[in-house]
Amino acid sequence: MAPSLYWPDKYVENSKKVNEVLKVIRPGQRVFIGSSCGEPQHLVRGLSELSDYFRDIEIIRLLTLETTPLTLIANKPHDQSINIRSFYLGSAKPKRIARNQRFITPINMSAIPRLFKSRLLPIHVALIQVSPPDDFGWMSLGVSVDITLAAAQSADMVIAQVNANMPRVLGRSFIHVNDVDYFVEYDEPLLTIGANPEMAAANDIGRLIARRLIDDGSTLAIGLGTTSEAVMLALSDKNDLGIHTMYMTDDIMHLFAKGVITNRKKGFNDGKMVASSAIGSEDLYEFLNDNPAVEFHPSDYVCKPAIIAAHNKMVAMSVAMSIDLTGQVAADAMPQTHFSGTTGISDFMRGAVQSPGGKSILMLPSTSMQGKKSRIVPLLEDTAVAAPRGDVHLVVTEFGAVNLFGKSLQERAMAMVSIAHPEFREELFFEAKKMGLLSTERNLNESIHGVYPIHLEETINIEGGEVTVRPAKPVDERRIQEHFYNLDKDDVVARFFHEKTSFLKEEAEGVSQIDYVKDLTIVAVVGEFGFGRVVAIGEYLIDPATNIAEIAFSVSKDYQKKGMGKILITKLASAARENHISGLVAFTSPRNRGMIKLFNELPYKVHSSFDGDMLTLRCMFDEPAP
Repeated sequence: MAPSLYWPDKYVENSKKVNEVLKVIRPGQRVFIGSSCGEPQHLVRGLSELSDYFRDIEIIRLLTLETTPLTLIANKPHDQSINIRSFYLGSAKPKRIARNQRFITPINMSAIPRLFKSRLLPIHVALIQVSPPDDFGWMSLGVSVDITLAAAQSADMVIAQVNANMPRVLGRSFIHVNDVDYFVEYDEPLLTIGANPEMAAANDIGRLIARRLIDDGSTLAIGLGTTSEAVMLALSDKNDLGIHTMYMTDDIMHLFAKGVITNRKKGFNDGKMVASSAIGSEDLYEFLNDNPAVEFHPSDYVCKPAIIAAHNKMVAMSVAMSIDLTGQVAADAMPQTHFSGTTGISDFMRGAVQSPGGKSILMLPSTSMQGKKSRIVPLLEDTAVAAPRGDVHLVVTEFGAVNLFGKSLQERAMAMVSIAHPEFREELFFEAKKMGLLSTERNLNESIHGVYPIHLEETINIEGGEVTVRPAKPVDERRIQEHFYNLDKDDVVARFFHEKTSFLKEEAEGVSQIDYVKDLTIVAVVGEFGFGRVVAIGEYLIDPATNIAEIAFSVSKDYQKKGMGKILITKLASAARENHISGLVAFTSPRNRGMIKLFNELPYKVHSSFDGDMLTLRCMFDEPAP
């Protein structure tokens, strides 16, 4: 709009009281309300108080936990004053959402600005909240740029609540006095969120992700809630992390203060934490004010998959409400937030996996807060799918992590059962059979109740390459089978005591489906998580009569004579002691000098005996080496 007055004069002349300025809204108009913690609360209260004055007003906004419940007005029988349109991609299972689900408009976050700017959904009046104008007449949208900037730029009329508590956030967050029609000066605290509830499962998920899935130099996008907070706390030992995310949070602020977040290796917008809004405490909002390390941009930039993909090692971490055995995802707004991040979930999932070294991670505790209901379900039948199964890659619960990318439905079902809560695995397993996802003869054996011992995981460096040594999982079955097929003939005989050219699926199942106590398999894996090659296997199986575990090994030719056997036997011995097993025994050929050497390197007294051509090696954990 062309300025008719010098901007300070316009500001003074067009500053009004809330009741006065809102009466310019005409029947049938579409009114946008600024998002999340940037909601102009004073203007919304005025809108509610004047609801009887309006007719057929449509409210446009992102899903919100209302400070002023406009949906109550919209729900009045025969009331024609206000209708609601909430942009939201998640499910409507929670009661507070379900009762208003008819107002929901499913859409990706990156697409909403285009909806406004194209006038496919014209905005007649935009109610926004801004910082006071600077010396040049520019006001910042502060903690809510996301879709608010596009709404303000495309609206026929803009009404701004000017609040001295709104931080002046740098980036594309500014609107000029000349582009606003009316001003309502009213200072009040911005919306904040309280502390998240403590959850042990969230802490386990955080440690698992930090340990295995986040590299130094990664660029992070993360959602809201207890699980996201636990992940950020677990990243305190990382280096040179960057931020490109929908929300700035207190957890991000704390990692920046510790020097963990430097933004030096993002590869795009280096040196800047980029977001589109902020949800947190007053301390966070103060941190954002005029901070040159922070830039806020609108959602069609921050959530654009191509922009997300431009970052180095982009890791998008999203919280799921529920996932089915095929990988379909349901997500929800959370009681601790004023705004649901689910509307950006697909944008970030798709962008992150196109980034060099990028990952998409879905996180969820395996059960609901009371532990009575599994969040991994057979099929999402009556719940909106927020992310289709083709977009799902890494999934993490407190019981482990799996990679569904490129996996068949059978492999996905096995993977999801393996990270479900043990109390629900049997039910899920048999449901998978009924659904035809698993063959009827399939068996999970003791592993159906096993709890994956993440503390046994270790990443080591062998001749400049990373090797992950960890307990086997049911999803390793095919890779274990391939390992056996790729062994040299002599190594097959050393492992199985006879020549062998066929390694049936059932044999691989016996190695991969373990309970981690009475039987344990340790694998050494190289390559990308979920697609690695097994280069070595160490196994123990307890004899209940003696409480001694028999061990066996196999190592690929290209990893022999590199210390792999010692790593495996040390880890097996440690786990066996931890599981109250009395000792280890191995049956081998007297010519197997490698096995004999390994046993003698253990810190226990070794007993040897011969039975024909077979050498028996035995050690007891209560007999230390002399």
